[in-house]
Amino acid sequence: MEKTEWYLEYEIRYNRPGLLGDISSLLGMLSINIVTINGVENSKRGMLILSKYDENIERLKSILQTINTINVTKIRKPKLRDRLAVRHGKYIHRDSHDRKTVRFVREEIGILVDFMAELFKKEGHKLIGVRGMPRVGKTESVVAASVSANKSWLFVSSTLLKQTVRSQLIVGEYNPDNIYIIDGVVSKNRASEKHWQLIREIMQLPSIKVVEHPDIFVQATEYNIEDFDYIIELRSHEDEEITYEPMERQQEMEQNGFSMFDY
Repeated sequence: MEKTEWYLEYEIRYNRPGLLGDISSLLGMLSINIVTINGVENSKRGMLILSKYDENIERLKSILQTINTINVTKIRKPKLRDRLAVRHGKYIHRDSHDRKTVRFVREEIGILVDFMAELFKKEGHKLIGVRGMPRVGKTESVVAASVSANKSWLFVSSTLLKQTVRSQLIVGEYNPDNIYIIDGVVSKNRASEKHWQLIREIMQLPSIKVVEHPDIFVQATEYNIEDFDYIIELRSHEDEEITYEPMERQQEMEQNGFSMFDY
């Protein structure tokens, strides 16, 4: 029988000397191995553990509930956010009203890149929206996550270097392993019908699609926000408001100053 991975998290009520050693010894007596351990926000400690027998996890849960120096907050099969919490020492933050929305600030770009890379490694269709103000690091994070996931990225529309709006792909670019990146503002304001036809074709591919400014994107298409599997918000700081007015003004200015590269 193979060992199963679990995520254990507990809050430290009283951090007496030797507490971690006692818990490690308990795990050892139950033949449970520690894979990774780290502090996780607000006096919590999280760890990935391995156990061959699920009943030993139940015994562990019962014993830990009798220890008054800690409060067990989670014992479960690890989710992506649990793995990231152990790796980085903090949780990614979900919107309390919309569980598909996850929030980051710029100083957490390392966690964001790891989070997206794990999503990119999964096979099949996935539609991911990225909200954020200009120059906060949206596109750079998507590209870095693609590299981390060992995937190729392809700009369908973008302003990363110059204004790019594509109306067709070459044969080798129709690849389910590609990460297709679409800028909703650019596509809405600068695109032709050929470009939109290309987007419809890409949406049918069993691949990852990342849409920057998804709220603008849905205004110009038959898609809606509910079609997105994840919405990622990236801010310079926690209190920053994400608004599209500056982006749309910038697009109007660029229409007079930049040429559009239509492939």
